[in-house]
Amino acid sequence: MSTHPTKDLETFVNPNQERDYTIIIDIPEFTCLCPKTGQPDFATIKLEYQPDEKCVELKALKLYMWTFRERGAFHEAVTNEILDDLVAATNPKWMKITMKFNVRGGIYTDVVIEHKK
Repeated sequence: MSTHPTKDLETFVNPNQERDYTIIIDIPEFTCLCPKTGQPDFATIKLEYQPDEKCVELKALKLYMWTFRERGAFHEAVTNEILDDLVAATNPKWMKITMKFNVRGGIYTDVVIEHKK
């Protein structure tokens, strides 16, 4: 394999810092493991943010998401971890993450969190 999972979130300079705009990224194939059973959990992530000086690079974001594939994580914990890591890397004006987890035991879970400067 030419690429490997990594927690390194590369960024690039926001090309339009003088303007407020929103970037929306859909990640339909997120996976992690249930920390209780070890069974896979699947989710769709919607990442929305208003960049300040930096934007997240998409290939780096993909490789970052890949790091969760073999890790056990509660839905609430993994959503907060992702927000914390992305805020640390990009320092956005505003960021919101919506994780829509597939059904588990007849229950769907959505976790929505926001960061504001």
